[in-house]
Amino acid sequence: MIIVMGTVRVPVENIDAIRPMMAKVIAATRAEDGCIQYAYGQDMLDPELIHIAEKWRDRAALEAHFKTAHMAVWAQERATLGLFDRNIRVFESDEGVEV
Repeated sequence: MIIVMGTVRVPVENIDAIRPMMAKVIAATRAEDGCIQYAYGQDMLDPELIHIAEKWRDRAALEAHFKTAHMAVWAQERATLGLFDRNIRVFESDEGVEV
């Protein structure tokens, strides 16, 4: 399994504008083959901080995700709204142990 965790920042004045764009990319991505989880969440204490959490079946599914049309659109859309301070990491994992 591939796990993607990270954060990005969006100027707080652009949060309302970026929400429908995020909703579109989330819905399209969740329908992709190999996507187990794909979510964005606004931080409760820092309104411009967006948390990213993804799980993929394997690296091939993640690589295919990067090549989709909706990801190309998302890259263009987010650039217009000042997304910054992108900090995203990719991890490989065996099936986790529930704690």
